[in-house]
Amino acid sequence: MVVTGLCFVAVTAIVKYLGDDMPAAQSAFLRYLLGLVFLLPMIPALRRASLSRRDFNLFGLRGIVHSLGVILWFYAMTQISIAEVTAMNYLSPVYVTLGAALFLGERLAARRILAVLAALIGAVIILRPGFREISPGHIAMLGTAVLFAGSYLLAKIMSATASAPVVVGMLSITVTIGLAPFAAVVWVTPSLEQLAWLFLVAAFATGGHYAMTLAFAAAPITVTQPVTFLQLVWAVLLGAVFFAEPADFWVILGGTVIISAVCMITWREAVLRRQSAARVPVSEPVRGG
Repeated sequence: MVVTGLCFVAVTAIVKYLGDDMPAAQSAFLRYLLGLVFLLPMIPALRRASLSRRDFNLFGLRGIVHSLGVILWFYAMTQISIAEVTAMNYLSPVYVTLGAALFLGERLAARRILAVLAALIGAVIILRPGFREISPGHIAMLGTAVLFAGSYLLAKIMSATASAPVVVGMLSITVTIGLAPFAAVVWVTPSLEQLAWLFLVAAFATGGHYAMTLAFAAAPITVTQPVTFLQLVWAVLLGAVFFAEPADFWVILGGTVIISAVCMITWREAVLRRQSAARVPVSEPVRGG
C-alpha cells in the first residue's frame, strides 16, 4: 500500500507538471489510449468472457461515468494543489457507502452515518466556504469523487458475473472509447515529450492498481486502508518541494478527518463480514455407515 500511494502520487505529480498546455479531456484520453498496452495479459480472459446484453450495458454505463470523472480529475489538477486533489479524492469511499445504501439496499448503521457526516465535515474544512474562494477545481473534485463512487458501485455489481481481469479490462476499453469524442473536440497535436509523460502516467497508474491488489491479497483491508493516509503526506511534500505549494494546515486537517472516517467505515464493514461469516453453520462431514 505504501508503493500504491507513491505510484498514485506520481500520477498526480506528472499530470500537475504537464499543466493545462493540453486540454484535460485529451490528456485523459491519451493516458487511457497509451495504457491499453497493459491490457495485453488480459486478452485471454476477455476472449473467454461470456457477457450478456445486461453486462455490456453496465460496462458501457460505467465507462461513461468513469470517463466524466477522469476528465474532471485532470481538470482539477490544473486548478488546485496536489494536496487538495488527494484529500478530496478520499471522499469517493464515503459516497460509495451512501450509494450502496441508496441503490443496493445495504444497511446504513448509526456508525456509518456518523462516519459519513465526519467525512463531509472534513470536506467543509478543506473548502472553507465563506472564508476563501471556492475555485472551479474544487467543484470539479467534488464531482470527480461522486462519479468515481458511481463507477465503483457499478464495478461491485458487475463483479458478481465477471472476473476481475474482465472488469478492469472493459473499464480501460470503454473509458478510452468514452473519452475519444471529448478529446476530438479540443484536440491539439501533442509533442513526443507529452506522449512520453502520459505513457508514464499510465504505467504508474497500472503499477499502483497492481500493488494495491497485492496488498489486499496479503492483509485485511482494515490493515491496508489506514496506510493510504501516507498518500496525503507524499502529496503535501511533493507540492511543497517541486511545485512551491505551501502546506495548508486546513487541507491536512480536513484530509485527516476524511481518511479517519473512511477507516472507520472500512473497519465496521470488516467487523460485519466476520460476524456474518461466524453465523454461517459449518456442515458435519459425511461419515460412512
